[in-house]
Amino acid sequence: MAFSSKLGSLLRQNGQIPMISSMLNTLRCMSTSTQKLFIGGLSYGTDDQSLKEAFSGFGDVTEARVITDRDTGRSRGFGFVNFADDESASNALSAMDGQELQGRNIRVSYANERPSGPRSFGNNGGFGGSRGFGGGSRDDSSF
Repeated sequence: MAFSSKLGSLLRQNGQIPMISSMLNTLRCMSTSTQKLFIGGLSYGTDDQSLKEAFSGFGDVTEARVITDRDTGRSRGFGFVNFADDESASNALSAMDGQELQGRNIRVSYANERPSGPRSFGNNGGFGGSRGFGGGSRDDSSF
C-alpha cells in the first residue's frame, strides 16, 4: 500500500488525478480476495463451527476460522470465512455486515492478503537496545 500512496503523490504532482484514482482502485482490488471475508467483533464464544454455520446460508463455505491467541488459546475476536465463489462472499458481506452474531454486532469486509515473507517486529524482535536483552554494554566497575 505504501507503493500506491507514493505513486498517487507523484501523479498528483503532474496533475493526473482521475486516471490515478482508477489505477489505485485497481491495485487495491488486486490485493484483495473476493472470496475471503474478514469478520471482526466476534464474541469470545464463537468457534470455527458456529462461524461456518452463520455464513453457510449464503453459499459453499470452504473454510471458517476464528483466530486464537497462541499462548492462551482464547479467541482474538476476529476470523475469516472463505467461500467457493465470489457471489456467495458478496451476498454474505452485504447481509451480515453490522448484524448480531452470538450477542455481538459483527463487521464484515473483504480480507486483504498479507504480504508474503517473514513479519518484522522492529528492533530485532524486541531484543537489543537498552532493555537488557543482549544490547548495549555494561561496565561492572561503576557498581
